Amino acid sequence: MTRTGSMSRRRLLRLLAVVSAPLTMLAFAAPALAGKPAGDYANFTQCPLSNPSVVTCIYGQTTSGEFEIGSTTVPLTKATTLQAGLANGGEELIPAANGETLSKTPQTVPGGLLKVMAPSFLPKFLQEIFNEFINKGITGVTATTELVGTAKLNFFATLTGEGTALSLPVRVHLENPLLGSSCYVGSAADPVSVELTTGATKPPLPNKSISGSPGEPEEKDGGTLLILRKNSLVNNSFAAPEAEGCGGFFSFLIDPAVDAELELPSAAGHNTAILNGTQEVAAAAAVKASE
Repeated sequence: MTRTGSMSRRRLLRLLAVVSAPLTMLAFAAPALAGKPAGDYANFTQCPLSNPSVVTCIYGQTTSGEFEIGSTTVPLTKATTLQAGLANGGEELIPAANGETLSKTPQTVPGGLLKVMAPSFLPKFLQEIFNEFINKGITGVTATTELVGTAKLNFFATLTGEGTALSLPVRVHLENPLLGSSCYVGSAADPVSVELTTGATKPPLPNKSISGSPGEPEEKDGGTLLILRKNSLVNNSFAAPEAEGCGGFFSFLIDPAVDAELELPSAAGHNTAILNGTQEVAAAAAVKASE
């Protein structure tokens, strides 16, 4: 297991057992009064427990990283949450109870519409004032990653760093008074397919290999809850299509302008996604019992 670092095979098997053996032991646990998950399971409020096929609850939060398309890099400064369930032995994520499997969290595009940044020769405090004006003014742009298909999670790949750990078919929603509310890069028919790994990537040139990390595992509650802290999921092999719907009625003029600024379409080898944060995996029966 070259990608697990110091994680021994015995340790790996124990961690995998968190989402298998405990499910059997708790399958016939007496149901608690209906309510919200509590204690160590408080984060699993949107686990789709009403679906009888759900045996595992998933909660992940990205707190830092970046999403780069072409020459434009958007730092992930606001937390984005992934919530879902898994059937026994399955990889397809069962949507969150509230329907928002991936939270729609707007991230600020540095430089805004014109990608104008403060001149480097200015003092730092003046640069900050300049950028604040640009990012929140009429030229400010936000980018929101939205799920447009079925996400998949391979927990074995997450722990070992071998293969795709998390698969996200998404579109990027760009919003600004000029761009309107229907400006997207990617769609349900032509998504930006990001295949994330905790291991090393093998991108086409000019990108070079980058590495993620399974994180630091912590088992709780007798093995019914696993937390992966400092988890890092990466990919720099995906492609991005042209923008669509920007500027509403004037999209025939604005779409090409957005494509030129973002260098779209952007072929594989020119884009990067880095998602850093925490992943939590729990036995659904344990989540129910905590209510």
